[in-house]
Amino acid sequence: MNKSQLIEALAKEENLPLKKAEEVVNTIFAEMEMALVKGERVEIRGLGSFKVKNYDGYKGRNPKTGDVIEVAPKKLPFFKVGKELKERVDLF
Repeated sequence: MNKSQLIEALAKEENLPLKKAEEVVNTIFAEMEMALVKGERVEIRGLGSFKVKNYDGYKGRNPKTGDVIEVAPKKLPFFKVGKELKERVDLF
């Protein structure tokens, strides 16, 4: 499922105009994004949680030239699946 399919499903399920359903989905995603930018954790019961993980810098290699390069530390979003979803997916 992609974002436009989610919008269509919400519109159909809640009997909303597509434009209103799109606003709702965009608002939810924007709020989740802002929480992660602030370093907060986002938890959706039954689905899982999102958080930002910090990764240390390291020395890597350029695959073309073999030269050693310094990879800078970074922060990346991380999703941890919830127990309920894990069990539901495992049934199929």
